[in-house]
Amino acid sequence: MTTGGPARRWWLFWLYTLLVIGAGIGLRDPWPSDEPRYTLAAQQMVSSGDWLFPHRGSELYADKPPMLMWTEAASYVVTGHWRIAFLLPSLLSALGCLWLVYDLGRRLWNPRAGAYAAAAMLMCFQLMFQVKRAQIDPLLMLFVTAANWGMLRHLLLGPNWRAWWFGCFCAGLGIITKGVGFLPLLLLLPWLLGRRLGFQPLPAAGHGTALRWWGGLLAVLAAVALWLVPMLLGARRHGGDPAYAAYVHDILFHQTADRYAHSWIHRQPVWYFLPVVLLNWLPLSLSYPGTLPRWWQALRERDARILLPLGWLLLVLMFFSIPSGKRDVYIMPAVPMLALISGPYLEAILATRWMRRSCKAFVAALAVILTVGGLYAWLGHPHAVQHLSVERGFGQDGDSLWWMVIGLGLGIGLIGWFGRRQRPEMTLLAAWGLIWIGWGLWGYPLLNSSSSAAGLMSEVRNQLGPEDQLGLVAWKEQNLLMLGRPATDFGFSRPEAEQFRRGIAWQAADPAHRWLFALDEAVQPCLDPQHAIALGHANRRDWWLFRADAVRPGCEPASSP
Repeated sequence: MTTGGPARRWWLFWLYTLLVIGAGIGLRDPWPSDEPRYTLAAQQMVSSGDWLFPHRGSELYADKPPMLMWTEAASYVVTGHWRIAFLLPSLLSALGCLWLVYDLGRRLWNPRAGAYAAAAMLMCFQLMFQVKRAQIDPLLMLFVTAANWGMLRHLLLGPNWRAWWFGCFCAGLGIITKGVGFLPLLLLLPWLLGRRLGFQPLPAAGHGTALRWWGGLLAVLAAVALWLVPMLLGARRHGGDPAYAAYVHDILFHQTADRYAHSWIHRQPVWYFLPVVLLNWLPLSLSYPGTLPRWWQALRERDARILLPLGWLLLVLMFFSIPSGKRDVYIMPAVPMLALISGPYLEAILATRWMRRSCKAFVAALAVILTVGGLYAWLGHPHAVQHLSVERGFGQDGDSLWWMVIGLGLGIGLIGWFGRRQRPEMTLLAAWGLIWIGWGLWGYPLLNSSSSAAGLMSEVRNQLGPEDQLGLVAWKEQNLLMLGRPATDFGFSRPEAEQFRRGIAWQAADPAHRWLFALDEAVQPCLDPQHAIALGHANRRDWWLFRADAVRPGCEPASSP
């Protein structure tokens, strides 16, 4: 990267990356299901000053450690805008992963292999979809990749004990991000196998280094202690409140070991991840026919640079295939290592006729699917499309949505046509960029009102006077987040019938000024629609706003057990 040409290409790559990932930041609010939950907890951290125990309204939120909430809250402190702050951790995580993969490829092979590896990372639908959202997984991927970076530098290019300790420390940060951050430690298994079978390069660690190896465990524990010790001490200070004891038990045991051993959601068959690595990792997965035989040849030649990342990737797939609960995003942290071991071979693979044709066929398929699908929805209005528009509350935006799909499809078609004589990877990059930039700059503003509950909660604010108070019954995180004014809730996980009874009692204390915002299912048949305000359909649910005179006396809601 020392000559002008490669340097310019490198900076153009980073500009391209920033555009495709960052396009749309600031143009939308958090969208369900997970984004409003984490952003609400971060918002309450900033407003209350309690950064140690995340809250969801009046309740403690124990489903996940607070790492993502911390990064969102810190981003808000720096930027002052929630629309920027809630997506900033995902953007920075993606950029960090790309640099780590490039640097590792550069060190293990050469700068060109590192550049191809970084580009390959972007060519994964699942990864791009997730890094343009505000969920825990991009942050987890960053810590897992950083851990792999440090450990592989030590195991393949070392001994480098600082890199080893850094990697272990990042694994600890991954643990307090989403529990499974320990996965990089599985690298030791293919490393031990490689040493036994004579793979190279696997430099000797030297004699008298047992304490240095154990220093990695101390680094993991030190990172975990950054959160665990203050959390336990804080819970002890609230010793009289059983909610904090329940929080500690839930987050340390129920949401980790119990969830893995006895999955209660997302039940899938053992082969669930096979179509994920084939379809969700497109277009990167187009390279499998070229990379698989090359990996096999490298393993036959005892190349540890392939053995360790590839062995680790397979162990991750095996780890997540064991429990019955599975989601496609669970294996996303393996994508950077897949890109790393693809990088050294991609230049040769892209020069083959079959790969050039595959890239062109993929671009053509994208153009046809988007254009034909959009036209079918816009012109035909089949029942399924109408149902989707109603469920998602698109309203008049429905036609605009299909116009966006058609526009992207036609744009990709033009890119494919004018780029048919160019290098196929450049055409693919252009089409890929158009999709994600178009989604951010066109799709975000178009769908924000219906997807984020911004429109719904704006209507609620318009109905309330300056002296009015609002209570929430059977609410969702996006309702409180987008309300923009103080509100009273009666629990989140508490049964809906109990929330309703508490809400009615609260409302009775000041019926002239207290309103209830409630889910339709939680208040039927106790609500008199003649005296209530129907807010319509949003986020796949129907909502009401009402005063005390709209509640039928002595009625118990249908959701009551």
